[in-house]
Order: sequence, then C-alpha cells, then structure tokens
Amino acid sequence: MNNLLNYLLIMSMTLLLSPALAGDIEKGKTKSELCVGCHGENGISVSPIIPNLAGQKEAYLVNSLKDFKSGARKNGMMSPVAATISDDDINDIAAYFSSLK
Repeated sequence: MNNLLNYLLIMSMTLLLSPALAGDIEKGKTKSELCVGCHGENGISVSPIIPNLAGQKEAYLVNSLKDFKSGARKNGMMSPVAATISDDDINDIAAYFSSLK
C-alpha cells in the first residue's frame, strides 16, 4: 500500500511540475524564426562557434534564455534578443528546439 501511495504522490508531483516547462511546440516553431539567422533552420547552427539548439533539453534552453534576458548571462547577440521575448515565448521556443532531433 505504501508503494502505491508513493507512486501516486510522485506521479501527482510530476504532473504538477511539468506544465511549468511545457511550451507549445507549434507556436515555438513560428516564434523561432528570429533564431534561424544564427542557429539555423531546424536548430542546426550555421557556424561552428554558434551552438546547435536542436535536441537540447527544454529546461536548459528555458534557463539559458531567461539568464540572457535577466542579464545573469551576457552575450552581445543573445542578450538583446532575449530581452525582447516573453516568458511564454521562451517556453514555446524551448519546447520547439527540444523536440527536434
């Protein structure tokens, strides 16, 4: 009985926490158009010094974009771009790129 209760508790917490990162992949695909110039179509970079975004973990992408937006992380190209997008945009863009192979 304890195992069942533990399982249900863990599943409940997972369901409660998951939406915090659950962006909309289709919206993210549209919103990611501002990323294509550097990070390439389908999240594969056009340059060896620019990171690929395809297949990155969603939480990593969300945290990185929020850090650029807040100034905790600085980059001459990314900081100004991140400053213009909302948290919903960040979640959607991260969901899109993390869905790619």
